[in-house]
Amino acid sequence: MVFGWGKKKQEKKSELPIQKQVSLVDVPKIVDDVLSRRTSQTLYEIKSLRDAIHPLMKDLIKIGQTLEKDNLDVDEIDKHLRIIVVRGKKQVIDVIKKDASELPDVKNLDDAQQLDAILNQTLKKIGDVLGRQTRVIHIFAKKYAEKLKEILAQMNSNSAEIRQLLKNHDDSKILSTEILESVEKINNSEHEIKHKEQRIAELRSSIQSIDTKIISLNSSLDKIKSSDEYARYQKLLNSLESIDSEKHQIKNQVDTQFTKISRPLGRYEYVSSDKEQKNLLAKLLEDPISVLISENKDMIIIILENVRKGILSGSISVRDQEKSQDQITETIEMLDSFITIVDGYKQRLEKTKEQIRNFDKSQMEQLEKDLEKSMCEKEDAQQKISTFEYEIKQIQTNIPHIISNLESKLRKFSSVQYTLTI
Repeated sequence: MVFGWGKKKQEKKSELPIQKQVSLVDVPKIVDDVLSRRTSQTLYEIKSLRDAIHPLMKDLIKIGQTLEKDNLDVDEIDKHLRIIVVRGKKQVIDVIKKDASELPDVKNLDDAQQLDAILNQTLKKIGDVLGRQTRVIHIFAKKYAEKLKEILAQMNSNSAEIRQLLKNHDDSKILSTEILESVEKINNSEHEIKHKEQRIAELRSSIQSIDTKIISLNSSLDKIKSSDEYARYQKLLNSLESIDSEKHQIKNQVDTQFTKISRPLGRYEYVSSDKEQKNLLAKLLEDPISVLISENKDMIIIILENVRKGILSGSISVRDQEKSQDQITETIEMLDSFITIVDGYKQRLEKTKEQIRNFDKSQMEQLEKDLEKSMCEKEDAQQKISTFEYEIKQIQTNIPHIISNLESKLRKFSSVQYTLTI
């Protein structure tokens, strides 16, 4: 059972906020001034409440002293009940003696918080004891009950006001921190925008320099490519393509001829025991043009004659001996022509390649490498500009929301409707 008391109700008046226009740089000072005034006011009100509680605490002590001297006429009641009353009375007197003490002065917020803690502890302990002994007090110490209830109700009301004042001040400190963080966030956003805009300007300047370099590189390349030497180089490259095309024609012609005798050649490969002949024969079957050189002519003729002999002896079987003989004869007769054609092709190919190698491409290749690098640098700079522009847009979109939130918090904090200018 609780030794009850009432709580004082607080009435709030709704007031229209004052309207002011201020710069963002003024906000920290506004916050500091308001918080300073609010701290002073909070301390003043808590000190007043402490001063109001002080005489109540003395009255409580006096009641305890008076109750201690009063035997409550316990001699006239039942022995067992007397023990309960005396014990209850002692508990009430002891808790008042122990916990109803001098309150600390309030000079700063730490003192105020200490006062709040002491009051909470004191009222709880006294309230708990009176709650347990409520029947004893109301029945056997009735003349003290109403006074105790009145004193404790007022002390509890004042304590609740102190607690609320401290909570309100803590809320104000939290809100002031949030406001200052919003100011810092806006300042950081503005700084970030300026930094990104500066980087964009630097990148655009860099792109102009790169464009100038690209023009110079292209001009140097055009100068090289318009020279007689480069024209000869291009002509040689075209000749190389023509020679490469010629190679395919020669290869097709040679392959066509050797395909005619590929069957008997393939069979001879299995019966021949000469290692040198077998190696050359394998290449003749795979890619005849690769071995059609003067050094191999005699060996090729020997191979073809041996194939002819094999056909005649029957060791190499063919469908039409006469036709195969004629195709071998035809191939032998064409060897000189093939070797001459292939040799001429290889000489022209090597000569053209040598002339191409003699052309100094180092300057042109370096210019092309520098041009490619410059183009990549330009593209990279353009991509960075696009990224910075997007990020700036995102920040600029977010700033009004931060400002609106900041104005709302300022209004709640100071009861003034501020409009911010940046």
